[in-house]
Amino acid sequence: MPGSTAPAITLTNKALSHLSKMRDEKKEDLCLRIGVKQGGCSGMSYTMEFENRANTRSDDSIIEHNGFIIVCDPKSLLYLYGMQLDFSDALIGGGFSFKNPNATKTCGCGKSFSSGGENTVDSKNVNQCGA
Repeated sequence: MPGSTAPAITLTNKALSHLSKMRDEKKEDLCLRIGVKQGGCSGMSYTMEFENRANTRSDDSIIEHNGFIIVCDPKSLLYLYGMQLDFSDALIGGGFSFKNPNATKTCGCGKSFSSGGENTVDSKNVNQCGA
């Protein structure tokens, strides 16, 4: 579509499928809250949890992705804008992964990151964590 913009946070088909299955098992009107908090071996860590849609706050960004609702607080969105959430069912290294264009340094487990003035991530800026 001309003039349309990409959503602030996107899901791969695998992530959408897995999250939809998890949400449907709970049999409630839930959305996915994605955010960041201080901590982790790279400085910031990702947070992700299901939440009742009635509990969204007035300042939350509400992102619809193929019928799935994602909510994010304004501070977290500054760090997550453009992020893609993926899922793998691999036995080793499986689970959710965050492809964040704002991360300049990531932990080896992929669950924490830092952002700064650099725009790229290279192997010398990847920490290995014990997780």
